[in-house]
Amino acid sequence: MIQTVLGKIEKGAFGICAAHEHLSIDLSRIKGDPDTILDDEVGMLSELSFFYEAKGKSMVELTNDGMGRDVNRLKRLSEQSGVHIVTCTGFYKDPFIPEFAADWGRDEFAAHFLKEIKEGIETTDIYPGVIGEVGTSVNEIKPIEKELILGAGHAARESGLPVSTHTSLGTLGSKQVEMLFGLGVDKEQIIIGHQDLNPNKEEVLDVLQSGVYIGFDTIGKNNYRPNEERLAFLLDFIELGYHKQVLLSADLTRKSHWHKHDGPGYDLVLRDFIPELRKRGVSEEVIMDLLINNPANAFAIKEM
Repeated sequence: MIQTVLGKIEKGAFGICAAHEHLSIDLSRIKGDPDTILDDEVGMLSELSFFYEAKGKSMVELTNDGMGRDVNRLKRLSEQSGVHIVTCTGFYKDPFIPEFAADWGRDEFAAHFLKEIKEGIETTDIYPGVIGEVGTSVNEIKPIEKELILGAGHAARESGLPVSTHTSLGTLGSKQVEMLFGLGVDKEQIIIGHQDLNPNKEEVLDVLQSGVYIGFDTIGKNNYRPNEERLAFLLDFIELGYHKQVLLSADLTRKSHWHKHDGPGYDLVLRDFIPELRKRGVSEEVIMDLLINNPANAFAIKEM
C-alpha cells in the first residue's frame, strides 16, 4: 500500500508519478526571495491540471516542516484535482531545519518522525507516506545533517516508509547510502535524490550499484545542468540495466517554474523529456518502469 493525503491506496492505483515535487512551499526565510514562495492555492490547482491532462496521476510532495508544509492544503488539492498526493515527515538540511529542532540528535529526530507517522501530522488525520526530503550540503555532511539522516533512517527501519534524500548538486549520495545501510535500512526503502545534477558518472554508478533508487528529479533545470547531459547519463544507465532504480521528476520550487508565470510546469517531464527518450529508442516497457512501476515500488510501505 501507498499512503496518500486521502488515505492508503493500492500500488496499482498510483499510476504515472512525479516522484519529487513541491506544490506549497516557502523557502524565503533563508533564501530571501519571494519567487521561492508558492502560496497561491487556486494557482496550484490550475498547475496540477496541466499535469493531470498529461496523464499524470500521482505526485510525491516533499515540502516538510521548515519549508512551508501545509498538509490540509495538499488534501484539498488532491480532492479537487484527482491527483494522488503523498506528503512527508522530515526536515530538509542546514540551515532550513526549524529552530525548535536545531540541537536535536538522531533519537529526537526519529521520535518526531515516528510520532507523525503513527499519529498523523500536527493535529490532522493526514499521514505521511515518505520521510523526506532529508539532506546534506555540497560535499559536506554537517553534524546536524548527520543526525538528521540517521534519525530518518531509524524511523524508516521502524515504520517501513521510504526515505527520500536531498543531495546538494548530487554530491555525497554514496555517503548517504552508507549511513542508511549502516542502520539496516533496506535498499528498497532508499531514494537518493538529485543524482541527475552530479556530472561525475562514476559517483552516480556507485549509488546505483548499491541497489537503491535514485532521483533524476531536477529535469528541466538547465541552469544547473543541461537536459542533454541528463539524457546522455540516463540512456547509459538504461543500457547498463539500471532502469528499474530510476525515478523522474522536475522539483519545481518557484513561482517562475509555473505555467502561470511562463515556466515549464509540472507536466514538463511528460511533455518534453519522455518524448526525447522515445526518440532515442527507449522502449515503452522501460518508460513504464520509469513513470509507473518504479515509483509504485519505491513508495509502497514495506512490511516490517
